[in-house]
Amino acid sequence: MSDLEIRTAEPSDAAAVLAFWRTAAEGTSVSDDEAGVRGLVARDPGALLLAESGGLLVGTVIAGFDGWRCSLYRLAVLPTHRRRGIASALLAAAERRFVELGGRRADAMVLEANERAHPAWRAAGYHREDHWRRWVKPLPRP
Repeated sequence: MSDLEIRTAEPSDAAAVLAFWRTAAEGTSVSDDEAGVRGLVARDPGALLLAESGGLLVGTVIAGFDGWRCSLYRLAVLPTHRRRGIASALLAAAERRFVELGGRRADAMVLEANERAHPAWRAAGYHREDHWRRWVKPLPRP
């Protein structure tokens, strides 16, 4: 897409990002609220990348780096704008960020049930590691 702009999210983008995820992303998270999105942006200002076309939010990815691991979450593209290179552009921006920060490997969180996404991740050079499993525990809210 020639008019695609990728930028980092601002705290004021939180409501729009949440609305976008309800339309474009698979699954939900305990952090899917404005405080969660604003907290992400405050903690790691470059992590939430937004793709816009003509002022319309058309894609997102969270490219988090904790100093040890590079983690990708919430790669999502507006259904009406898929297969136009938006996900590839977001991943390229995320990977550039990781390299600039000294990252060595990117790990992507991809839902098993989201089989539509698997070929896209493979095409981007990612592979599934079956010997890992994610273990989670919800934490109490303060």
